[in-house]
Amino acid sequence: MNLEQARTNMVEQQIRTWEVLDQDVLDLLYAVPREEFMPPACRNLAFTDMEIPIGEGERMWPPKMEARVLQELTVKRTDRVLEVGTGSGYLTALLAHRAAQVYSVEIRPALAASGSANIARHGLDNVTLEVGDGARGYAKWGPYDVVVLTGSVPLLPRAVLELLAPGGRAFAVVGDAPVMTAKIITCTTPGAHATFRTVDLFETLLAPLANCERPSRFTF
Repeated sequence: MNLEQARTNMVEQQIRTWEVLDQDVLDLLYAVPREEFMPPACRNLAFTDMEIPIGEGERMWPPKMEARVLQELTVKRTDRVLEVGTGSGYLTALLAHRAAQVYSVEIRPALAASGSANIARHGLDNVTLEVGDGARGYAKWGPYDVVVLTGSVPLLPRAVLELLAPGGRAFAVVGDAPVMTAKIITCTTPGAHATFRTVDLFETLLAPLANCERPSRFTF
């Protein structure tokens, strides 16, 4: 396989056509080799428009979703980012190239170890990775300018939104199959009575985040 031609085809045929036109984001897809963040047996699938299994029952997002989310979050060089669900470490690496610091939390120790190894191999020194459960918030290094949930949630816990600094943005896929919506939520007013603005981006399906909060159900 001609990797560079495959990468170019991915960018031009999948990603540009999905409204990702930020040249900095597109350039980053060439700078961070996606194939090096997945199991060797799957590397020939690195540029396909599909989720890729990475072990522990988890999957990498399709490339166009990684790029679109990075664009929509408008990550800046001064931003502090919380990523809930490290997975392969690829999205972590993309975020780290744009942010001041990325804090990534992974509930599965084996994935945390492999993701950490992938990140270290690429010389990223602005990533802090920890084994833990961030599905209902992870205030340890907060507040954050950006929060990314890499699995879907039936509802977005208030505790996650309260991690945001003023002007901070959170990305989440919210809902239950077959109806889920990717959203960007922005903190417009901080403090005890914080308010948020929500923009719906696109409909999608995504595996649920481990230990995510679920609506209470009444029984009679």
